[in-house]
Amino acid sequence: MNYATFETEYRVRPDDIDMFRHVHNSKYLDYVLAARYDQMERCYGMSMEHFLQNGYGWLVRAVFIDYKRPLLLGDYFVITTSIENIDEKNCRVKFNIKNKATNKVCCDGWFDFVMITLADGKSCKIPGQVIAHYASFKKENA
Repeated sequence: MNYATFETEYRVRPDDIDMFRHVHNSKYLDYVLAARYDQMERCYGMSMEHFLQNGYGWLVRAVFIDYKRPLLLGDYFVITTSIENIDEKNCRVKFNIKNKATNKVCCDGWFDFVMITLADGKSCKIPGQVIAHYASFKKENA
């Protein structure tokens, strides 16, 4: 299934830089999670707060990231994300991060998310209405 892609733009901050004078590898994961937080509300119309108010949360079950080139202090970059698939057990979100000036991919990969209930912290089935909501963002002729 092909789902809509969304973009969020950020700029590398001084506290993102490691001793090798480029963005620390762990920051790329933070960037994607921050972009998803933004896009859940702005693009999907279903914010993280919506899930929390309904007793649910999203946890990262697995992540894969392929680093290609570094981001440096002051670089502007664009994070593009898209749901790759979603069912009652899992939601895979693919992403890439591009340097805005060069339009070259700095890294790409995916996150697997599972839903939990806040009451007990255990995984649960993703509700049908959530799956249906995200399905409304499938691309035409996909």
